Amino acid sequence: MTMQSQIQSVSTNDFNKTTRESIYLIFLGPPGSGKGTQAEKLRDRLGLAHVSSGDLFRENISQGTPLGLKVKGILGTGALVPDDLTVAMVMARIRQPDTARGVIFDGFPRTRGQAIALQQKFQEEGRKINRVIYFHIPDQVIVERLAARRLCPTDGVLYNLKSKPPKNDQLCDHDGTRLIQREDDRPEVVQERLRVYREQTEPLIQYFRDQNLLFEVNADQTVDALEAVFEQFAKSLTQNAD
Repeated sequence: MTMQSQIQSVSTNDFNKTTRESIYLIFLGPPGSGKGTQAEKLRDRLGLAHVSSGDLFRENISQGTPLGLKVKGILGTGALVPDDLTVAMVMARIRQPDTARGVIFDGFPRTRGQAIALQQKFQEEGRKINRVIYFHIPDQVIVERLAARRLCPTDGVLYNLKSKPPKNDQLCDHDGTRLIQREDDRPEVVQERLRVYREQTEPLIQYFRDQNLLFEVNADQTVDALEAVFEQFAKSLTQNAD
């Protein structure tokens, strides 16, 4: 699909044509596909909440909430957090005031079970998923992209030696701290993350396609080109809400 056809597909969608109801979007794609970056930009532009299950785990654990204590105990054994507990945490998050205009789910749901449980909860509460944005990108591009990623251990700012390099080689632009490579960005670890993604999350592509919710974006393009797609996407959301 070309960028022009992507834009045409977005601009003719049926988002909230007659109401100002909250917008719920799912960003689906492998690690390193750029969905987190675009979710943050769309969040800032439209005033939506950006919800990541990984962030929710960390927040609830650090705050010592009842759900967080359960998650901490499970993760401490090396087990996966059950779908019902993950969905309960997500539902508690989207009832907070800052989600009134809508939510972008980033990296959630991860499994078919989570998707089914989320949609069941949404149906009970009169909510609906408006669109699932699938970031399509070849595995080799992901491995190369993440291998070039560097992190400032002081302020958490991410750089990419190819697409977003620091001004000074391997040093943070803000405080001069030497940048590091995250353990999960090493090629062998990325390959394992991709294997898990293919096994657990990739089946959601067809699951949401069967519901006519899937919109596919070519994520293997320049940052500027991808941002142009999502700029048009944001315009279509605001225009249809007027």
